[in-house]
Amino acid sequence: MARRVGRWTAALGGLLLVVALLGWLAYAVALPRYRPGLAEGERYGIDVSNHQRDIDWAAVAGDDVGLAYLKASEGATYEDERFTENWAGAREAGLEVGAYHFFTLCRSGEEQAANLLGRLAEVGANDTALLPVVDLELSGNCSDRPSADVVTERLRTFVDRVEAETGQRVVLYLLDDFAQVYPLPVDLADRDRWVRRLLRRPGGDWAWWQVSSRAHVNGVDGGVDLNVVAH
Repeated sequence: MARRVGRWTAALGGLLLVVALLGWLAYAVALPRYRPGLAEGERYGIDVSNHQRDIDWAAVAGDDVGLAYLKASEGATYEDERFTENWAGAREAGLEVGAYHFFTLCRSGEEQAANLLGRLAEVGANDTALLPVVDLELSGNCSDRPSADVVTERLRTFVDRVEAETGQRVVLYLLDDFAQVYPLPVDLADRDRWVRRLLRRPGGDWAWWQVSSRAHVNGVDGGVDLNVVAH
């Protein structure tokens, strides 16, 4: 009996090892290469920052990616060091390109709008660029937690200034952690949304859908955010 239990235990251990190995292979190999099917009119896009380092934009374009959002700025003073380089490379490769700004709770909306607008001026962005995006999330944000009224005023000021200067509507990338603490004001609720729902297609209206945060795309070293673009 003891020998039989020992054999069963060894067999179970081996089975668990195989299952764990298959799970690791799915996570490390299959999931990064997953791309959802596209509905009519949809395309693939990516979003990047200096964390992706050197990007071969021609290879990206050759991997069925037609659009890219590039981190331009954060808060009042931070400038992504690869923004202008990425903008030029992506445009030269034929991608549609736009800029996004990471919104900090710690600085005024006017200061943050000036930061983003300065970056757009550097690359000569005009109405052929993708709509500007504001990234609203608590992860990676400053430690201050102003009142909802203060944040609403700062966000509204940022949006009004950017829209007035660019003539384009701002797209909102709004994560649940931010929205739970700082609900979106009604007057901004009609802006296009960029939603994050990993792997599963979201319902409702959205302009961009973040499918993955660690996708494999040719020309990018390591994982990158993969998106489906509705229009």
